[in-house]
Amino acid sequence: MSNSNDTSASQSSRESHESREPRKTQSKSPMEVLREARAQLAELTGMTPESVSSFERTDEGWALEVEVLELERVPDTMSLMASYQVELDAHGQLTGYRRVRRYERGRADARGGR
Repeated sequence: MSNSNDTSASQSSRESHESREPRKTQSKSPMEVLREARAQLAELTGMTPESVSSFERTDEGWALEVEVLELERVPDTMSLMASYQVELDAHGQLTGYRRVRRYERGRADARGGR
């Protein structure tokens, strides 16, 4: 009978120890946030993100700049691309987005290129 008491005491001790440990499922890795942000933006806009040109943690969550193909043309260098500023909360849920610029794929970036 003492064995069952020891088992319940050790189980209780283990449960209290586990409740003090931080849960790894609460925060997402940056790669998980990126993947989910791209998927959410694609669902909202109907356009597939091609790349993420900036990504940073903010006080409110995350901020990204995502490059999207807006209009496909031939040759491909004449296709219209757009940069979208995307904001996410701390859980990685998209809270807002807006297009910040539009450009031809083959053009050099005039912003900050000097």
